[in-house]
Amino acid sequence: MTGSSAIVLPDTLVSTEWLAANLGAEGLRVFDCTCFLVPDPKTTLRAESGRSAYQQAHIPGAGFLDLTGDLSDPDSPFRFTMPSPEVLAERFGAHGIGDGHAVVLYAADNPNWATRMWWMLRVAGFDQAAVLDGGLRKWRAEGRPVETGTATLPPAVMTPHPRPELVVGREGVLEAMKSGACVVNALSAEQHRGEGMHYGRPGRIAGSSNVPSGGLIDPETGAFKPRAEIEAAMRAAGAMNAERVVPYCGGGIAASITTFWLTRLGKQDVALYDNSLGEWVTDPTLPMETG
Repeated sequence: MTGSSAIVLPDTLVSTEWLAANLGAEGLRVFDCTCFLVPDPKTTLRAESGRSAYQQAHIPGAGFLDLTGDLSDPDSPFRFTMPSPEVLAERFGAHGIGDGHAVVLYAADNPNWATRMWWMLRVAGFDQAAVLDGGLRKWRAEGRPVETGTATLPPAVMTPHPRPELVVGREGVLEAMKSGACVVNALSAEQHRGEGMHYGRPGRIAGSSNVPSGGLIDPETGAFKPRAEIEAAMRAAGAMNAERVVPYCGGGIAASITTFWLTRLGKQDVALYDNSLGEWVTDPTLPMETG
C-alpha cells in the first residue's frame, strides 16, 4: 500500500478504547512485540521470544514482531543490536508494514518491547506508529477479545528514510559526555547505585542521571503514569533542559521508554545507546561509578 493511510493515529500513544474502536480499519496494522527476560546464572538475563505467548492470546488480527529473531543483528556479539535503517525497512516490510500504513505496537507485559520497536521504526524513517497504552494486559483486563494462532499479514514495501543519528555506540556516548549532554540511565535506582543485578561491572556510566523506566508505569494497570509525572521525572534528571540526551540501560530496551517519552515531550536531539551497559562494561577503560 502506498500514499496516505485510510486511518490517522491520534497520537504516538493510543488507548485501548481507541484501538477497539478502530480495529480492522483499512491501513491499520497491529503487532505484538512481546519478549521475555528470564533470570539466567550465566548471562544474568536470557531473552526469550514471546511468540508462544502471542500464539496463545493476541489482539485480533495482530501480527508478531520478534526482537530475538530477524529484527536484531545476528552478527553482533550483543543480543539486541539494531540492524541498519535500510535492513530494518526491508524486514518491517516483510512483516507487512509499508508506506502509508498506520501501526500500533504492544507487548504482553512490559511496554519497553513496544517502545523499542517504535524507536526502530523511527530509525528506519517510519513515523506512523503508536504504542498501545497498557498493552495486552490492560486490553484483557477490560474484557476485550483475543484470538489464538498466528495472523500473517501480506508483505509490504517500506521506503527507508534513514535516521542513524537516533542511535549511538560507545564513541557517541563518550562524545556526549565531553559535550555536556545529559546521559540518562533507565535501570532501577538500585542498579544505578551499583547494587543487585549488574552486567559484569556494577554501577552506572560516570556522570549519568537516573530515571528508572519501571517507575514510569502504573503497577495496577500496566499503562504509563500521567504525562506530567513523567515530564517531572525527566526534568529532575536534567533531560528536559539539556540540548542533547542519550538514554541507556542494560541492552537498549528499557531506555527506549526514555527515548519514546522524551520524543513525546518535544525533545529533538535524543539518541539511544543501543548496546548500553552490555557493551560499556566490556571495556575496563570506560568510566563507571557506584554509590
